[in-house]
Amino acid sequence: MSIRLYNTLTRRKEDFEPREPGKVAMYVCGPTVYNHIHIGNGRTFLTFDVIRRYLIWRGFEVRFVQNITDVDDKIINRANEEERPAAEVAEVYTAAFRKAMEDFGIERPTVQPMATAMIEPMIGMVNRLIENGHAYVVDGDVYFSVRSFPEYGKLSGRDIDDLLSGARVDVDSRKQDPLDFALWKAAKPGEPHWTSPWGEGRPGWHLECSVMSEAELGVPFDIHGGGSDLVFPHHENEIAQSEAATGQPFARYWLHGGMLQINAEKMSKSLGNFMLLRDVLAQYPTPVVRLLMLQTHYRSPLDFSSDRLDEAVTAYERILNLVRNLRWVRTAEASGDGALESARTALAAALEEARAKFVSEMDDDFNTAGAIAGVFELGRAANAFLSENQSDLAAVDRESLLEAESLVVELLGVLGIDVPDADDDGEELPPDVVELARQLTGYEGSDSAAAIRALLAARSVARTEKNWAAADAVRDGLLLIGITIEDTPQGPRVNYRPRG
Repeated sequence: MSIRLYNTLTRRKEDFEPREPGKVAMYVCGPTVYNHIHIGNGRTFLTFDVIRRYLIWRGFEVRFVQNITDVDDKIINRANEEERPAAEVAEVYTAAFRKAMEDFGIERPTVQPMATAMIEPMIGMVNRLIENGHAYVVDGDVYFSVRSFPEYGKLSGRDIDDLLSGARVDVDSRKQDPLDFALWKAAKPGEPHWTSPWGEGRPGWHLECSVMSEAELGVPFDIHGGGSDLVFPHHENEIAQSEAATGQPFARYWLHGGMLQINAEKMSKSLGNFMLLRDVLAQYPTPVVRLLMLQTHYRSPLDFSSDRLDEAVTAYERILNLVRNLRWVRTAEASGDGALESARTALAAALEEARAKFVSEMDDDFNTAGAIAGVFELGRAANAFLSENQSDLAAVDRESLLEAESLVVELLGVLGIDVPDADDDGEELPPDVVELARQLTGYEGSDSAAAIRALLAARSVARTEKNWAAADAVRDGLLLIGITIEDTPQGPRVNYRPRG
């Protein structure tokens, strides 16, 4: 089955056929660095991180380009508010953006050009547009003539004669048409500026994406992505200026992510529901936030709330507990008669179905919600098999369960939902467990995993001696710090649920 994706330009799902077999050229609009990014931005960047990861997993070589807008009206306004240079504001929030992306598990782009490093190529594109009659100069400003490009509106589906009603356009009597947009802005006192054939100034916002994508990927490249709020005017303007300058199609497939709401309301500062990504990640683990967002199709609106985050915590705990249960069989006794052949066959079928469902759902316009559902279906089948056969495992059963564990980790890894390695289990446990072991067992070390072993050993001795008070003290102490004990025929296992 080929990958099918919804192309905003054609308004339908299409088979994905890259311009060069086995390689994907992909551009996604990056941030304007004047503030910390909010969770709506985070969702957009997550969407295309997962699409990139999946394409790589499917065997494509992906060149992923994302710009950083480090000169813009918003940056200048912030600089004026904070009474510091615009370049300093851009530097601070560029670093903050990169840190947020790292914390959110977003892989770095292949190339991440800065707008201020591409001024000369931008001037070059403006010159081309002036020379071929698509742009004009007024008092040091350069505007793109929208009506010189007959296909304007093809991405958004808007008629050019209807755009003036309700559209946000700059009121400027010097423009030939109110819809014309700035390619180059004449310098104002105190603003960053560069020398150009039309005088000192700086580039308009739309220009940089056209120039960077052409320089780094060539045209037409394969995939252009961004949030649905960028369809008009930003992406519409990119198409117009790029295709007018090159005479070639700009991008072959346009992908746009849906908007994020807070408790079913539009996120805005005026409503007091504006949430920064870094603040959310300070309260919830990255895999939990990614899991919540990916349980809704990327093109659909996403309702984001603390209740849904708590639901995602529970769902992620189910994943962790599943993987811990399956990893436990590595050390479990496996010399029994084993499961019935029909049960083994059913588990093998569940493994095949999980991989097939994951690929099928992701091939269908990157349906992460369906892909995750397939992983949970495999988890239920594996847990049921283990529960029914854990006291009588054979070596072949153990191998099947470990194969299930490996597949769960692999598929979730494609989505960037990390499951800690077996060797990291001690690092997951809270530091409080060390103090508890010190109080109840006299443990003198500092390793959480070793502390757990000491507590379980002490509880086992207490139960053997029928010292129920001592055994309950271990159980209750662990429960207070989020750790539950599950007694199995092969011995006790612990499950950790982080508090908060």
